[in-house]
Amino acid sequence: MSIGRLPENEQRILDEMERALRRDRRLDRKLRTHRVRRRPDPAGVLARLAAYRPRVWTVAFLVAVSAGLMVAGIVTSEPGVIWAFAAIWPLTMFASFRLMCRWCGS
Repeated sequence: MSIGRLPENEQRILDEMERALRRDRRLDRKLRTHRVRRRPDPAGVLARLAAYRPRVWTVAFLVAVSAGLMVAGIVTSEPGVIWAFAAIWPLTMFASFRLMCRWCGS
């Protein structure tokens, strides 16, 4: 196996093959859109959570929805409403905590 330059005829054949592949738009699109699927990096997920900066209106909306679901759950005792409240309440608390941390400068 040589590590030098290819012979002239082999280089010409290789150049023609590369030219033909560059003209293939379908192959080009597949190569550009091909993404390797990886599992999310736990450090990246935690960094994104730590960088979350909710807006006041987002927190106000979450508090209003949580309060409405809590009242509806108390009045109706429907399991779906109670589970919806149980799902949204931690999000509301986290967003509220992050908003207060931002206001306090932490």
